[in-house]
Amino acid sequence: MSSTLFRTKNVEQSILDTEEPEHALKKSLSAVDLTVFGVGVIIGTGIFVLTGTVAKNNAGPAVSLAFVAAGVACALAALCYAEFASTVPVAGSAYTFSYASLGELPAWIIGWDLVLEFALGTAVVAVGWSGYIASLLDNAGWHLPDALSGREGAEGFGFDILAAALVLVLTGILVLGVKLSARITSLVVAIKVTVVLTVIIAGAFLINGDNYDPFVPKTQTVPAGESLQAPLIQLMFGWAPSNFGVMGIFTAASVVFFAFIGFDVVATAAEETRNPQRDMPRGILGSLLICTVLYVAVSIVVTGMQHYSRLSVDAPLADAFKSTGHPWFAGFISFGAAVGLTTVCMILLLGQTRVFFAMSRDGLLPRFFSQVHPKFKTPHRPTVLLGVLIAILAGFTSLSELAELVNIGTLFAFVVVAIGVIILRRTRPDLPRAFRTPWVPVLPILSVLASLWLMLNLPAETWLRFGIWMVVGFVVYFLYGRSHSRVGRHEETTRAEVLRGKPGGPE
Repeated sequence: MSSTLFRTKNVEQSILDTEEPEHALKKSLSAVDLTVFGVGVIIGTGIFVLTGTVAKNNAGPAVSLAFVAAGVACALAALCYAEFASTVPVAGSAYTFSYASLGELPAWIIGWDLVLEFALGTAVVAVGWSGYIASLLDNAGWHLPDALSGREGAEGFGFDILAAALVLVLTGILVLGVKLSARITSLVVAIKVTVVLTVIIAGAFLINGDNYDPFVPKTQTVPAGESLQAPLIQLMFGWAPSNFGVMGIFTAASVVFFAFIGFDVVATAAEETRNPQRDMPRGILGSLLICTVLYVAVSIVVTGMQHYSRLSVDAPLADAFKSTGHPWFAGFISFGAAVGLTTVCMILLLGQTRVFFAMSRDGLLPRFFSQVHPKFKTPHRPTVLLGVLIAILAGFTSLSELAELVNIGTLFAFVVVAIGVIILRRTRPDLPRAFRTPWVPVLPILSVLASLWLMLNLPAETWLRFGIWMVVGFVVYFLYGRSHSRVGRHEETTRAEVLRGKPGGPE
């Protein structure tokens, strides 16, 4: 049985499957498109929302160090992703990489994990976007009824109509084509980066050095009734659950990590890239470097403008400018955040549909969802299905409840990819690698350790929810995926079938 659970799909077969006419995605993306995608999804909730939350609750002004710690962990993982994405340029990201190196069951687990990660990420960001739009409407004198603005403040039934509408509109755009998505993203990213640079430059003149004292606030014990919300590592070693201090920086890093999942999504677009061997490493590493520098700069400026204890949780950047008597900047930032979060939602949704599509093409999910649109060459069926489900989820989602669950899923994927690089180097040293992760196996091992450390700094409650989702995934795999696997059924596509454009036809 173990041999069937850990059967691998060789790289050549994975690449050949991408050439089946009915299951082939259109190759239209360049290195610039990928970098824009990465910047588009990275600069979002982390800068516009989570900065205030973690500064106020976990790290104080040292939140800038939390961004550095999260950025280092991501850089280690990014080097592993870059090798895989350039060697196995197939949709599915960590799922596809795992199938080629670790086997079918680990691949299923990571694919199931990514489906949850991207779905919740899209919903969470859509709710954040809705909050900024509602704020702008309020400033203009237009007020949505409580029942249509989300659960908070609503009596009885509450549905966030703005968040749901955003997801549905973006679903339609993704069905029309990834290149259209890239053009829209380029415009929005330009606006978003302009806003971030404005915060850094204008805010630098409004810094009050007293706000940095203390830079690392003293450790504060967490009330006994909130122990499940304390980092798992503190509970494991019997430490008193606490916030702030040095451990608070790592806890903050595990939360703001949500802001760095962009390059993970970039890897899911490998199959739609014109020259993935060259462009994937550039897009992954370039977007990560740009955004890490911007994140650290913004967090330093914002905690210098306003004392961390008074930072807003909902709109920290905008409210920091209000507190210094510059409401015009606040309005400009709110507009930029609202516009910018649209690309985060779109790219997360794109990433999820590509993972779902790849799993379907392999037979682990119904093959019905692996048919591409005859005109647009996009996976329209999973895009529509997931778009509708996420729109419903976004209507009832609370930002504070689900961000950590997205993080643990991403970090788990990082661990699997790093291990996969080591294994594939040993099992397939002959594979042409346009980009090679340096210092293997030392660097991948460091990536695993860094990711595990951040995972252990997430709340125990998050681990519990993650465990439940994984159990459900095992049940689905053994009831459906294992028996329908194309690898298990030996339904590999042949070169002759591809050339004739008739997959499954006679030899």
